[in-house]
Amino acid sequence: MRILFLGDIVGAPGRDMVIEYLPRLKRKYQPTFILANGENAAHGRGITAKIARVLLDAGIQAITMGNHTWDNKEVFELLEREPRVIRPANFPAGTPGTGITYVKSAQGELAVINLQGRSFLPPLECPFRMADLLVEEARKRTRLIFVDFHAEATSEKQAMAWYLDGRVSAVVGTHTHVQTGDERILPGGTGYLTDVGMCGPMDGILGMDREAVIKKFLTQLPVRFEVAGGASQINAVLFTLDSVSGRASDVERIRIDADHPFME
Repeated sequence: MRILFLGDIVGAPGRDMVIEYLPRLKRKYQPTFILANGENAAHGRGITAKIARVLLDAGIQAITMGNHTWDNKEVFELLEREPRVIRPANFPAGTPGTGITYVKSAQGELAVINLQGRSFLPPLECPFRMADLLVEEARKRTRLIFVDFHAEATSEKQAMAWYLDGRVSAVVGTHTHVQTGDERILPGGTGYLTDVGMCGPMDGILGMDREAVIKKFLTQLPVRFEVAGGASQINAVLFTLDSVSGRASDVERIRIDADHPFME
C-alpha cells in the first residue's frame, strides 16, 4: 500500500500545481491513499469550503490543517460537515471538527491523525498525550496509521516520531515549508520525514512575496504578506506500507520544480 502526502498547499499557485500534477503522480506512483496539508490553501492563510471541494474533487482523500485553521470564518461549518478535512486534535475541547479521520480503499482502511506542536507555537494541549489517545482509538480499527505533526521545531517533530515508532505507519512534519532530506524508516517500522515542504511559489519566502518578508525583517513594522508569483513547485513524500503489519518498507521524497522536472 502506498500513501502519497502533499506538503502545505500555499495559495492559488500551490492549488494549480496540485491540480496539474496530481493525475501524473497517480499514474506514476499508483498511490492507495492521497493526503495533503491544506492550512495555507486560501491565499496563504487557512482554507475555504470551495477550495476544500476543489482539492477533494481532484482526488485528495483527506486534508489536514494547522495553526492557520481558523483564519476563514466558514471553516467552522466546513469542519463540522466534512469529515475528510481535519484540524489538529490537540486544539481545546469544544472547538469544531476532529483531529482524526479514516480513509478507505479496497486494500484496507487508513487512519489519518493531525496534531500541532507547542514549541514556538500557541500552547495547546499536549500533542504527545493526545497522540496516545488517538493511536489507541485508531488501532481498534486498523494498523495503518498516518500522522501529520504540524510543528515548528525539528526536535519536537523528531521526538514525536520516536515516541510513536512502532505504533504508527508514518509520521511527517509540516509547517516550515522547506523540505528536509532526512527521510528514513525508524527501527520499529515507522516511516518519517521532518518536513515534507510545500506546494506553491518557488521564489518567494515560505511561499510569500519575498520583498514584503525582507521589509519585515529590516523594519520590524507590520507588513501584509501576499502569496508570491512566478515559478512554482511541488514537495511531497511517498510511503510504502505492509498492508498487514502497517509497517513502512520504503519512503521516497518527491520534488517537482524547474530544476527537478517531473519524469514519468
